This record gives sequence, structure tokens and C-alpha cells, in this order.
Amino acid sequence: MSSADGGRVRPGFRHGGGTVKGFVHKDQFPRPNLNDSLEGEIQAFLTDEDQLHTYDDLTKVNPVTPTTVLKCLQARYNARVFYTHAGCTLVALNPFQPIPDLYSVDVMKEYHCAPQPQELKPHIFIVAEEAYRNVQGQLEPVNQSLVVSGESGAGKTWTSRCLMKYYATVAASSSVVKSQDIVGRIERRVLDSNPIMEAFGNACTLRNNNSSRFGKYIQLQLDRSQLLVGASVQTYLLEKTRVACQPANERNFHIYYQMIKGATDEQRKDWKMPCGQHFVWLPNAEKTVEEDCFHETVEAMVHLGINAERQREIFRILAGILQLGNVNFSPSTDESQPCNLEEQSKGNTFELLFSIPTEELQLALRVRTLKAGKQSVLKPCSQTECSMRRDCLAKVIYAQLFEWLVAFINNSICADKSMWCNFIGILDVYGFECFQLNNLEQLCINYANEKLQQHFVAHYLRAQQVMAASEEYVSEGLQWSFVKYQDNQSCLDLIEGSTVSVFSLLNEESRLNRASDCKMFRVRLEKELCDNVNISWDKFSKVPHFTVAHYAGKVNYQIQGMVEKNKDPVPPELNSLLQKSDNSLLHQIFTDKETDNMTSKGLSKVTVVSKFKNSLESLMKILHTTTPHYTRCIKPNHDCKPLTFKKEEVDDLETNALWES
Repeated sequence: MSSADGGRVRPGFRHGGGTVKGFVHKDQFPRPNLNDSLEGEIQAFLTDEDQLHTYDDLTKVNPVTPTTVLKCLQARYNARVFYTHAGCTLVALNPFQPIPDLYSVDVMKEYHCAPQPQELKPHIFIVAEEAYRNVQGQLEPVNQSLVVSGESGAGKTWTSRCLMKYYATVAASSSVVKSQDIVGRIERRVLDSNPIMEAFGNACTLRNNNSSRFGKYIQLQLDRSQLLVGASVQTYLLEKTRVACQPANERNFHIYYQMIKGATDEQRKDWKMPCGQHFVWLPNAEKTVEEDCFHETVEAMVHLGINAERQREIFRILAGILQLGNVNFSPSTDESQPCNLEEQSKGNTFELLFSIPTEELQLALRVRTLKAGKQSVLKPCSQTECSMRRDCLAKVIYAQLFEWLVAFINNSICADKSMWCNFIGILDVYGFECFQLNNLEQLCINYANEKLQQHFVAHYLRAQQVMAASEEYVSEGLQWSFVKYQDNQSCLDLIEGSTVSVFSLLNEESRLNRASDCKMFRVRLEKELCDNVNISWDKFSKVPHFTVAHYAGKVNYQIQGMVEKNKDPVPPELNSLLQKSDNSLLHQIFTDKETDNMTSKGLSKVTVVSKFKNSLESLMKILHTTTPHYTRCIKPNHDCKPLTFKKEEVDDLETNALWES
């Protein structure tokens, strides 16, 4: 790889002709005694504490161990240095407070204009600039991908924002005067897509006040002059269950709190949301976070072309979902009759906000239609089934609204294919998750992390070690040995294998026309997958589950509810009713949804894991055709305290990942 002025990039830079030295052990002179204590070397290295913060590349640390790496990161963090190279990866430590001078336009220009940006202090802008110069140099593969990873709260979303702002600024600074107005409009639209997607897709969790509850890959489209002419967004696995069920001490999606705190009296009246009304699905409403900015979201909608009437339809739908959460049911004294609406639910206005006839919607929530040949039989739902149908209605409406927003954003910012020739992609992925209770969502998220870990290993560890053997180290006459890396193919085979896997068995169970038995399903998993070392069971546990040994550690997955989540059923009565809505947006998105479903008539129902697996495979194909650049975001403490580094709290995943790289 060449930089902009044709000079060779130094070895250890994130991608190119040089080797990544962090992937081999290198000795100019053989050690006199192979049995020397590693502990002694570590202590000797750590003795010079005043110099630990000067290591701007962790591959220069000697010896490279989790202890020495963490101590160097801690020293740099205490010195207010938040970026460090780790061979092919940039390590970003979250300061948990604004550092505006670190991301100013002047700093962007400094890195953009530098003859050799890699010689400047480590920064996210070095990664951004390298990718940009690769496009300028038209080096194969020309298209670039910036992969931002890390646990929840580590700063992935902020890092992605910085990367988008950098490219928007670099493109806007072009000397092509006639393109300035176009670039300015595109820059604004691309940046305005952020607050909308964060408002509708992010939430305040125990680990992070602005946690992305979906994955996204943003392609920034560049023309032949490397001007930003458009963008497109692909999203993955929105956590729609959060709409109707918020984990303890967490919040719903930001947009709801923005509405409650930022609405005018006129808007509240239109949304049937009087001041002081309590909403079951709006916990911790008293907590205020930086993202509770309704005006910013509305302003971004305006800039993207969402007019006032469409905004009104969106917010009435959202308000209807909130009102739906306050609806409760009580069993009927006559089992042959539908459940009753509890007294406090009778004055609810969700039907008005959805613009659907009250009686029809209430009936659809309490009665299901069974098909028997050409005959239809109405059967009252139990109290539990009524609540499930209510939650299902909320989740499907929110998910379809989110998909519509993403499509609208893409229509607003995506350039015609004839206008662009290359792209730089920014991947903001969910962090590896392991909670007390883990279900289908965590399985999918951790599966995605396994795929990306394999991509990292395949692209860098294998390729660069072979390169090291054949090029630099041999030519220098240096002794070296391969670093052992963890191959996670066995875990991927367990989860997604083409013959028998967790996903295939889960799909089989989901397609059976009967209620799932979690104990029987656990027995089947154990029988079919007993030969894979990455799965295990606690036979004494009263709760059916299975344990997967991921590259980042073991995670217990609860089986209860997993099959139902994978089915993701939407009662046809609810779908039909939503298509009749007088809210033109609600009518549109569910009519379009029905059309999409009709195109796949005769095929097996698409399950959640099938859909996610297909979308992830599509993403991996894109990544494999690009030049990747990795940034690992690290959370220095669990409480998100500013400028506080607690090495005992830095996740083992991060230590192991840095150690492996």
C-alpha cells in the first residue's frame, strides 16, 4: 500500500505492504535461557512506570502479556491519551466526558493534510485517513470497511459519529467549487440520519446511556473525485422486544422520552397524552440523558424531507403504542366469552391514534381465528394470550415503522449508482453480550461477534504471519515463531452449521405446528450436538438451557421462549386490521408488508435466525470484498465514570482480544 505521496507505509500500520509485528514473536538474538521466568520480565518492564504512557503501539511492549498491555493502557489513559495502536487495530478508550478539542475541524485537517498521518499521535482520524487515501490511490480492493467493535458503553456509536463527520468534512473541503452545494446538502443529510436512527434504535441501559439496540453498516458513497455524493444504511436485528418489555432499571427507546419531555401542549393534545399520565412501557422516565433531545430529532426529520403531516402520523403511531401498553385484560366468568378489558383500560385511546375501529381492534386482541378447511372458527384467547397479542401488536408496528424510517433515509441520502464508484463502509456492531438471562437476541448478537472475529483472524493473523515468514523477517535474518491464535470455526459450526446446528434445530422446532416444550428441545439439542466441544449442559439446573463456549467466554442461553421468539408470529387478524388503518403511513407500511409476504408464497416461513443469518452472510460478503480497518473500543470502568480506569473491571474479552492481536 502507498500513502498519498507514494511513500511506503511503515510496518505495523493497520493494512498494507508491511507486516503486523504484533502477530509474531521476534528476536534478533536467541535468548540465553529459554527457562527464564516470564514473570521476571514482566516485573522488569513495569518497573519504569514513568515511561509506560509513551508506548503508542502495544506491539512495542516487551513482553506482550495481558498485564503489560493493561498497565500501558492505564498509564496512557491517566495521561489523558485515549488512542493507542495495537498492530493492525486501533484501541479507543472511552473518556466518558466530552473532549471537543480532540475532534475539532482543525484536528481533522491536520491528519488529512499530513504527508504521513501514521507518524502523528494515534487517533481515529488516522484510520479514517488511511481508508480515504486507499480509495484515492485506487489500490485493490478499493472499497474500504471500518469495523468498530467493543462492549456496550465502550464508545462505538460515538466513534462511528466521528468517522462520519470526518468524511463529511474531508469531502466538503474539496476544491471542486461547483460541487460545494451538493456536498453540503449530502453532508447534512448523512449526519442528520444519525439522530433519527439513534432516537428510534438506541436506549438507555444499565451499561450505557446510549446503547445501540441494532447493528448498522453505513456505506459512504464517493465519486471519482472522492467527494461524498451519497450514503446508504443497512440495519440488523432491531431489539423490538424492548418496546413492550424493558429490563429492570433500563428504559425504552429514546424517542418516547424525547416525546414526553419535548412535546408542546398542542402535540400532547393531538397524541392524547396529557401531562402526568403514567405509561407502563415508559419506566425510569425521571432519568434524563443527553439523548433526550426531541427538537434535534424533529429538526433532522425536516432536513431529511419528512414533512409535518408525516411527522404527525409517526408520532401518533408511537403514542398509540404507549397507550397500548396501558391496556390490561381480566378473565371472563364465562370461558366461552372473550376476556374483559379492565376498567382503567376502557378509556384508552390507542385505537384512535392507530385510526382503527375500536371494536374491531379490541376483538382482534381478545379473539383468534382458527382455520378448519374453508371454515373459520372464532376462539376466545386466554388472559395470557391477550397480553401476548397486545405486545405482539406493539412490536410489529414499531419494527415496521423503524424499517420504513431506514428506507426513507436511504431514499433521501442514497446517490444514483451512476454518480458514485467507490464506498467507505462503517460497521457499528453490537458488543458481545452475557447477562444473567440470555435468550435468542444474545445468541444472534454473539453469533455476529463470532463471525466478525473469524473475519479478523482470517484477514490479519493468518495473512500477516505468512507474509512475515516470507518477506521481512526472512530478509532481515531474524528468528521468529508463529503466535497461536484461537480458531472459532468449531463454535460457528455449532451455531450455524449446514447439517445439524443450534440454528437448524431451532428452525425445525419453530416450523412444527405445535406448542414448543423447552425440556424436550433441550434433550434434542443434547442428543444431536453432543459431539461438539463448544456446547455443554448443566444437568442439575431446573431451568432448561445450554452453554456455548464462545471465543470471548461461556454464555448460558435460556431455552424458555426461544422457539416462540424465533417464530415471531403475527396474528393474521392484526395484520389485516392494520392494513385498514386511516393513518396513511400505518396503512402503507402494512400493505407493503403484505405484498412482500405474497412474493414468498409457498415457501417456509422465514424465522428470525434465518433472516439474521442471511443478512449477516450478506454483510460478510461485502466485508470480504473490501479493505478492512479495525477499531476496538474499550470501556475503562463499569460505572461510566469520567476519566476513571479500573483495570480489574476492563472486560476479559478486551484483554484477550488485544492479547490475541
